[in-house]
Parts: sequence; C-alpha cells; structure tokens
Amino acid sequence: MTNWQDATDTNGRKTLEFHLETSRDRDVTGALWIPTQLLDDALSPHLICFGHGASGDRYQPPITHMAGRFVDRGFPVLSIDGPVHGLRQQGEGGRTAFGAELARSECIAEMTDDWQVAIEAAQGHQQVGTTPLAYFGLSMGSIFGVPLVGARDDFTVATLGLLGIGEHFPNGFEVMAAAAMINCPVLFLMQLEDELFDRNSYLDLFDALATDDKRIHANPGLHPDVPTQEINFSFDFMCHHLTKNSAPDPKASPIAE
Repeated sequence: MTNWQDATDTNGRKTLEFHLETSRDRDVTGALWIPTQLLDDALSPHLICFGHGASGDRYQPPITHMAGRFVDRGFPVLSIDGPVHGLRQQGEGGRTAFGAELARSECIAEMTDDWQVAIEAAQGHQQVGTTPLAYFGLSMGSIFGVPLVGARDDFTVATLGLLGIGEHFPNGFEVMAAAAMINCPVLFLMQLEDELFDRNSYLDLFDALATDDKRIHANPGLHPDVPTQEINFSFDFMCHHLTKNSAPDPKASPIAE
C-alpha cells in the first residue's frame, strides 16, 4: 500500500511524499517530483532516481537542485530516504546511526529491495508509467546505488562516486560484486584528499565497474568539496544519455599518439 501526500521540497517545489507499507517490517519513505510539462521530443522518457549521502535525507543538496532541473526538462524524479534517515530516522540519524546499520549483513540487500519497491510504486503512478531509469547518488548514495544499478538492466546512465571500497569496508564484497554487473554509461566522481576513502579504494571500485563507457573525474579537496562544475557536468552527462537514439561510441578516436 502506498500513501501519497502533497509536500514541497527545500527549494519550494511541489512533491508527492510517500510512505510505502510493505509486507516486511520495514517501511519505505521518499518523494516523487512530477513534471508539469511534456518531454521535449528529443528526450526519451525516464524516471530519474536519486540516492543521498549518510548525513542527509531525500532532499539533501544537490538533489533538490538537480531534481528541479530534470523536472523542468519533463522527467519525473524519485528520491528515497536512507535506512535510518529522513522520515524513517532512527536514533540520532545521519552518520551516527548509519555506521551500525551498514555493519548489518542484511543492510545492502534490504536497501536494494527498498529501492525496488519505491521504483515500482513510482512507475505505478499514472503520471509516470513504466520507463527506463537513470541514477545519481554519491557517497552513501553509491553504497546503495551500485547494488541497485547492478541489479537491474533498465538503467541507461548513472553518476556515482565519493566512495572507495577497501579491504575492511562493511559488506564491501557485495558492492564490488554489483559493480561488476553494471554495463550502462557511468560518470564517477572522486575527491583527491577524501578523508573517508583513500585513492586506491576509489580506483578499485572504479575499475570494478564492468561498463566500457565510464569516466572518472577527480578533484582536489575533502569528501564534501565536490565542485559545482561537477554537478553541472553530471546533469549534462546524464541528459546526453537520455536523448532518443543516443548511442555514443565509448571508444573515442585518439587525438595524440
């Protein structure tokens, strides 16, 4: 059962917040943005999915900013709360609660299932329908986004990153195994002085992505210091792959030898 409620995001845009009562003792919450205009004829209908970081919720920046831009292009947008975040916060929420949650062996599988349930509900909305998917999620949004994208064959593009999988990362083997199932184009963002993940663990995850159509953008700075230009590039990158009949050659001709 899906309970929908009119709401507004932190930028004042209208959303439909939802509370999914599932057969499990684990409800799913989030928000759905519905475009008010039809897609440009050059664009292919997609549902854009956003995963947030461990310190935020369904409306964490830059989600609301990017959601507004996608909605203005005619795309519906879906964002769900993390396992102990937002409308289903546990304890102090955020990173404090997330550490213990991620250590549970069932965490990745349960959150992947949460996403599947939320996507089904969103596509069941009369103004969305069954369409291909696109994904944007950094940090915790990649911890859960990589397994989600790897579990489905209807994602056509993804922006991932702010994540490295080292030897002692909780349930890291699941994330790495899922990366090996991802075949859609991927933009991967990296911070060179990230205080949470070292460079080798970043590269290990990037290398594990099965797709031939992938690129990594690395910038100076700590974990949260992603340049605004990268967010803008992410939007343009994803829109490029949301155009109809878009089939760019992943192996560009060399310009120098």
